[in-house]
Amino acid sequence: MNAPLFGFDNSYARLPEHFYARLSPTPVADPRIIRVNQDLAVSLNLDPDFLRSPEGAQVLAGNKLPADSEPLAMAYAGFQFGGWSPQLGDGRAILLGEVVDGGGVRRDVQLKGSGRTPFSRNGDGRAALGPILREYIVSEAMHALGVPTTRALAAVTTGENVRREVLQPGAVLTRVARSHIRVGTFQFFAGRQDLDALRTLADHVIDRHYPHAREYERPCLAMLESVIDAQAALVAQWKLIGFIHGVMNTDNTSVSGETIDYGPCAFMDTYDPNTVYSSIDQQGRYAYSNQAPIAHWNLAGLAQTLIPLIDENSEKAVELAQDLINTFPQKFETAYNVGAAKKLGLGTVQQDDAVLMTELLGTMADQDADFTLVFRGLSSLANQSSDEDDAVRALFKDGSAFDQWVDRWRERLAAESSDAVKRCVDMQLVNPAFIPRNHRIEQAIRAAEDHNDFSLFEKLHTVLTQPFADQPQACEYQKPPRPEEVVQATFCGT
Repeated sequence: MNAPLFGFDNSYARLPEHFYARLSPTPVADPRIIRVNQDLAVSLNLDPDFLRSPEGAQVLAGNKLPADSEPLAMAYAGFQFGGWSPQLGDGRAILLGEVVDGGGVRRDVQLKGSGRTPFSRNGDGRAALGPILREYIVSEAMHALGVPTTRALAAVTTGENVRREVLQPGAVLTRVARSHIRVGTFQFFAGRQDLDALRTLADHVIDRHYPHAREYERPCLAMLESVIDAQAALVAQWKLIGFIHGVMNTDNTSVSGETIDYGPCAFMDTYDPNTVYSSIDQQGRYAYSNQAPIAHWNLAGLAQTLIPLIDENSEKAVELAQDLINTFPQKFETAYNVGAAKKLGLGTVQQDDAVLMTELLGTMADQDADFTLVFRGLSSLANQSSDEDDAVRALFKDGSAFDQWVDRWRERLAAESSDAVKRCVDMQLVNPAFIPRNHRIEQAIRAAEDHNDFSLFEKLHTVLTQPFADQPQACEYQKPPRPEEVVQATFCGT
């Protein structure tokens, strides 16, 4: 039986059949709604009341399909931790279709954890409840923080267990994205030397994401430049809020410039540039400090796939692509430095400002200072005299190290013409008071998995919808973990 129409218009399903596998989700035993994202549903012209209903739960679990759905699992490849995998694909996700939202933007609606596909390899195609709650919390927090991201439309339990190290309750996430096309999608066809498919895919991406590229002599080169710009800005935003993706494989790098595939991701508590949270990243390939170089490497992989589309003369195409790829470090640095200046309350960017930020971060690392609390504290100090420094000073093991830095910062602020009160407000708009701290996420997961209690999940989600507000009633969610609460590693859920 089909569910009501969703208003799908499925452009990816109109691409050649070898771009995907057509199949329906595998039904589950007893779907129950955990949460429906009311605002997102409305923006997609979907009825949140229907989605919350028992029939809606059937749709969100994959038991029933909207009448206009054309379900499919997308094919892609990728470099995983630097090693080539010629075929990956959606092993536990099925794209139901695409909707055009209230702003005219086309968005995918995908079920994650919806059963085996031809790309599942040895996986069961299912998702455990914990990783689904983590992705819901973190992706929606990223949206509230202003970071381009996939979003969570809904989460449901399945009434079934999945086997990981132990049996865990199963769940399905309904994920929304501008698209799920990845660098690895291009690499899938390049690896097969399927030039027609590469050209078709590039045309689709240009039409969907970068239509301005059609105005250029070499549209694929213009598309590449747009993807580079988007990724440089995205990774700068990650670093400015202390976010670590954890698995920056090329199959997890979206050409739309959104954060995608929240597996072993996390936000730093104590600042350490070498922080790694992924349980499988033993060499630190995707550590916090490596994220920009890895993005550069991934984009070089995209450029390589586009060589035959850029120019008939391969040497000329390589030269053009290489010139573009070489712009990434500067583009990232510019985006990061502009954001860093805002975090420090600087309305202009001067040559030595990067040094000021580097010195602060170095002091934070040496003194085990909390990344989020230090910058939020500076937001208050921007409107205060030195007599008010104690709260931030206390975040450093040796407060004198902070004293030395804060004097240089105040000298720099004195060169700014902006009003101190406005500066304080502006800093609070870029330095969050609340992030999805790992121990709070784990507490919410434990309550849900062990006791079927979703109240901590709801409370945490609610707090994180307003990350830049003070929220004194939720001040406990600002606090870093106690030693026994520290989360050392997170997991991808497969």
